[in-house]
Amino acid sequence: MSVVWILAGCALVAAALLAVYRLIAGPSTLDRLVATEMAASTCLSGMGAWAAYSVDSAVLAALVALALLGFIGSISVPRFRRSDRE
Repeated sequence: MSVVWILAGCALVAAALLAVYRLIAGPSTLDRLVATEMAASTCLSGMGAWAAYSVDSAVLAALVALALLGFIGSISVPRFRRSDRE
């Protein structure tokens, strides 16, 4: 069973590295926004995997709070962003 956790951790680290790369190299603001959402989702997945691995529900409140903040951020940033051409 520990092989599954190791593979999940490697996949989450790879996803986080790809998100950071897109955040740095993204040519437009929307690319960086998607990268930020991907990093937040990876963080949420890591916290959920940790809660499942440790059988501890203490992080679930933080998980819900981060999910709500990510949702609000993903809605509000495109609403108020300016075009990249300006």
